[in-house]
Amino acid sequence: MDEILTGDTAFLTNKENYSFFSFGGDVIRFATPSRLRRYARVKKWDDGYLEVDADYGSGEVEDYIDIRQILENLYYDADAFLKRIKKVEVLHA
Repeated sequence: MDEILTGDTAFLTNKENYSFFSFGGDVIRFATPSRLRRYARVKKWDDGYLEVDADYGSGEVEDYIDIRQILENLYYDADAFLKRIKKVEVLHA
């Protein structure tokens, strides 16, 4: 659990109609389509922009998430928050 709070890895998961992006003790929740079953893998992390494979019930498809925009909409200092993240992994519940 300490790795989740102090490391350089952020985690992405989903439950019901929400996705969760967690890093350093912060958990950012954002709405996602109800069809989203799970994130399969993170393919690319680029300074707040995620490219993922997601399962929407008809097989895995490539999807994109702009974490930077979400953070800015929540009045986070996106640059300060994101500069500490080196990678993102899918956290399966």
